[in-house]
Amino acid sequence: MNYETLTYALEDGIALITLNRPDVMNALTTQMRAEIEDAVKTGGQAARVVVLTGAGRAFCSGQDLGDRANAGNLDLERTLRDEYTPMLNAIIDCPVPTIAAVNGAAAGAGANLALACDVVIASDKAYFLQAFTRIGLIPDAGGTYVMPRTMGMAKAMGAALFADKISARDADAWGLIWEAVEDEAFDAQWRARATHLATGPTKAFAAAKRVIRASWHNDLEAQLAVEASEQGDCGQSRDFREGVLAFVEKRKPDFEGR
Repeated sequence: MNYETLTYALEDGIALITLNRPDVMNALTTQMRAEIEDAVKTGGQAARVVVLTGAGRAFCSGQDLGDRANAGNLDLERTLRDEYTPMLNAIIDCPVPTIAAVNGAAAGAGANLALACDVVIASDKAYFLQAFTRIGLIPDAGGTYVMPRTMGMAKAMGAALFADKISARDADAWGLIWEAVEDEAFDAQWRARATHLATGPTKAFAAAKRVIRASWHNDLEAQLAVEASEQGDCGQSRDFREGVLAFVEKRKPDFEGR
C-alpha cells in the first residue's frame, strides 16, 4: 500500500508509523484507518517492535468530523464495526510488541488508539481526553473496555462523563499508561524502549501478550493452565537456552526471537 496519511519506516528491527496529518492534529479518516491497519500488519511481520506516533503537536485528535460533508449523517455503528475494529484488532493481535509514543494531544478515538498498544509512553506535555460526551456520544474504539481495567471504574467513569483532560502525569499515576517522560527526554526514551524490545526475546514477548490479555477473561485455574502451556513452549525456545547460557556466562544475551 502507498501511504498518504502516514509515514512508515523500518530500521534496526523497529517499524515506525507516524500519523501524518499535522494540519488537523492527525485526525482519523477512513483512509487513515485502513493505512494504519496495513502498516501495523506489515510492521508486525517485518519488525520486532512497532511504534505508533504523531507528526506535529498532536498524537491524534480522533475522528475527523470534516471527513464527510455532513457529520450528522455519519453511520457510526458501521464505521466502528467496519473500520475501527479491524484497525484496533491489527494492533491488539500484532505478533510483536507495540508502543504508542504519545507526543501530544490524544483525544477521542485518538486516545483509545494509543491505549490499544501494549505500552504507552507519553511526553509530559501530552494529555488524554475522552471527548465524546462533549458532542453527545459515548467513548468508543475500545475505551470503555481498556479504561476500567487499567485505572479503575471510578476514574474511567469520571473520564467518560466529565470529558476532562487527563495529563500524561496523571495518566501515569493512575495506571492508564506505562510512563510519562519529560518532553526534552521523550524522543530518546521511547527510542530506547523500542530498541530494548527490538533486541529482546520476541517469542516470549508474544507469549506474554497473549497470557496477560487472556487474564481478563480467565479465572485463576484457567490462567494457571495458560501460563503452564505458554511457559512450556517458551522453555523449548532458542532464546531461553541463550538467556540461561548468557546468565551463567555473565554476559548480555543475543536473542533471536525464536
